[in-house]
Amino acid sequence: MSEQLIAVVKRDCPTCELVVPVLEQLALRKAVVVYSQDDPTFPDGAAGVVDDTRLDQSHRLQVEIVPTLIRMNGDAEQARTYGWDRTEWESVSGVQGLGSELPASKPGCGAINVEPAVLDQLKIRFEQTGIESRRIELGGGEDVIEAMYDRDWSDGLPLVPPTELRVMRMLQGTARSPQEVLGNCPPHMRALTVEKVAVNAVMAGCKPEYMPVVLAAIEAVMDEAFGLHGVIATTMYVSPVLVVNGPVRRRIGMNAGVNALGQGNRANATIGRAVQLIIRNVGGGKPDGVDRANLGNPGKYTYCFAEDEEGSCWTPLSVDFGFTEGTSTVTAFTGYGLQGLVDQKARDPESLCRSFAAGLRSAANPNIAPAGDAILVVCPEHERVFRNAGWSKDQLSERLYKLLEIPGHDIVQGSGGIAEGIPEAMADQVFNKIRPGGLLIVRAGGGAGMFSGIIGGWLASGAVGSVPVTKEVKR
Repeated sequence: MSEQLIAVVKRDCPTCELVVPVLEQLALRKAVVVYSQDDPTFPDGAAGVVDDTRLDQSHRLQVEIVPTLIRMNGDAEQARTYGWDRTEWESVSGVQGLGSELPASKPGCGAINVEPAVLDQLKIRFEQTGIESRRIELGGGEDVIEAMYDRDWSDGLPLVPPTELRVMRMLQGTARSPQEVLGNCPPHMRALTVEKVAVNAVMAGCKPEYMPVVLAAIEAVMDEAFGLHGVIATTMYVSPVLVVNGPVRRRIGMNAGVNALGQGNRANATIGRAVQLIIRNVGGGKPDGVDRANLGNPGKYTYCFAEDEEGSCWTPLSVDFGFTEGTSTVTAFTGYGLQGLVDQKARDPESLCRSFAAGLRSAANPNIAPAGDAILVVCPEHERVFRNAGWSKDQLSERLYKLLEIPGHDIVQGSGGIAEGIPEAMADQVFNKIRPGGLLIVRAGGGAGMFSGIIGGWLASGAVGSVPVTKEVKR
């Protein structure tokens, strides 16, 4: 086999300019091929220059820094060096006395082919994306947004087209393998891979840095204890509600303050939407199909927010579920829409607890107990009432459970003129509106306004239906 030297250079590199005389020296003694990344006429007048402005050869050779000098024997690489170092160049080339008029060494420059945007395009061209999803070819006259509607991928809002480039960049947000199977996604129990999560995260409008949260969220809702199939199939109008805790909230810019449960924050909106799209597009949970909710609720588009840990005097929800403080988590909860809790006059914990209990008592129906789990979203001004009185979250929880004990005779069928209720035979029992462990308390919202909220839980909350599930966010 014949020996050959390969040099990869670019004009826009002072070190490449510096070694031009060395390349001329080498060409007198050896077979030298020079690949020029940015200018096919550089080095000026040199023989053996190959136009590599498409960067195919640079990519195949895995060049990272220019100039790079490689000694080849046939198709086999024997040695390489990069930048300019006289000793190294002499060793690789086998030619002594190179560049005697040059400094002994000088660092090189970054190669064009490893610039992020360029490298992504090269990986697509060389089919090195690791993406295995089937490519959908659209007709020349098709509008891509309308095509996605026509294929029934959408939740009713426009989707971001999941191009290979976008999916590949989304996958860069996680260290997990694209083909790792997270489990079988209800209701159709199709295998859900990290790649499929990325495709739907792109369509939802996520950034790559949201991927670890989306992955934790979908793993939480797919946990057997969450009971996703039932959540989708019930005629009640519940939906996964996601509460994010830990440093990841601030890192990706989630909203825990003003309008935390509303519109306007990209991370909140798109993380929740990505989970819903996965349930739809992978799991097959579509309205008027398996999804039989008689009313639905706006949370079926997206229902995701962060807890305001920094402003809270209480332990965060993640700690309540056994994680150490400072751990990033997502808690999935099966809930209805937000029910307002207005109390602008309470200045002591007991009065405010009674307002909260009255609101919780009305969940589902005043005569139904227990009535599923609930999230109590306490606004900053209400939390301040408990803070000033030195009440812990446990104290608040214990008092609410006590206030939510209901004598059976108060909720028998027909009580208060309401046909709903328990049988007369159970009138001597005492019921609690919320099962033990079913009340979740979080702090969120803007600093002005004594307006908290209740997210009521599915009537099937509990061991036989759906319980909140918390998963750690891992890259």
